[in-house]
Amino acid sequence: MRLKYSYFLLVILLFASCGEYNKILKSTDTNLKYTYAKKYFEEGKYERSITLLEELVPFMKGTANAEESLYLLGQSYYNSKDYSSATQIFTTYYTTYPKGEYAEPSLFYSAYGMYLDSPDARLDQTKTYTAIAEFQRYMEKYPQSERAEQAKNYMFELQEKLAYKELLAAQLYLNLGNYMGNNYESAIITAREAMKSYPFSKYVEDYQMIMLRSRYEYAQRSTAKAQPERFRLVVDEYFNYKNTFPEGKFVAEADKYYREAQKKIELLPTNN
Repeated sequence: MRLKYSYFLLVILLFASCGEYNKILKSTDTNLKYTYAKKYFEEGKYERSITLLEELVPFMKGTANAEESLYLLGQSYYNSKDYSSATQIFTTYYTTYPKGEYAEPSLFYSAYGMYLDSPDARLDQTKTYTAIAEFQRYMEKYPQSERAEQAKNYMFELQEKLAYKELLAAQLYLNLGNYMGNNYESAIITAREAMKSYPFSKYVEDYQMIMLRSRYEYAQRSTAKAQPERFRLVVDEYFNYKNTFPEGKFVAEADKYYREAQKKIELLPTNN
């Protein structure tokens, strides 16, 4: 009996709530609507606050509530996990009110929304590049803010995603081998450029090892005439790896390539 009563009470409250919301939507009183938009935001009813604020923001321009209403709209989108819309609103805020009360959090949340919207490393990374630029902008403008350290960490995380994307590209070239051209050289170039772009990445050792593997595989598949020179490049690449990572995770594999390259160099005739 109590369960039925609770159920009916819940239904009544739900209908009452919907009835109240519909009345607010139909109201022509902008102050009343704004009061309820803030109320719904505080209650976590972000879809309702978005609906009201989207209508109210244009009317709030030039009023005392102009900045707050725009910021609340951005936060409503953000809390409802519509990061793309949130970013647009936050960007509108800090470009419209660069010295406004909510300029600092708006710039941060704009970048953070892009961070959350950043796709898998295998996909196009335009949003990732934009998010990095926004975090850099934030740190330059608010270097002493309480969010500056967070912004730096998020930016480094996004850079690691870009570094990983380059690692995947280099590995793909290595896997393709001689298919429709010299993909080993492409793997080496991609890995080398990635090392220049991301010198502090956790993938630097992986880049170096892809270069060594590519040198070795290319030498193995070369003509007898070209092999001496190409196996010498394997040895050079081996020392590049060992000097940088003397106790690296690929040392055993690298040592194997070195020994085999040395044997090949000793057995193969020179070009002289």
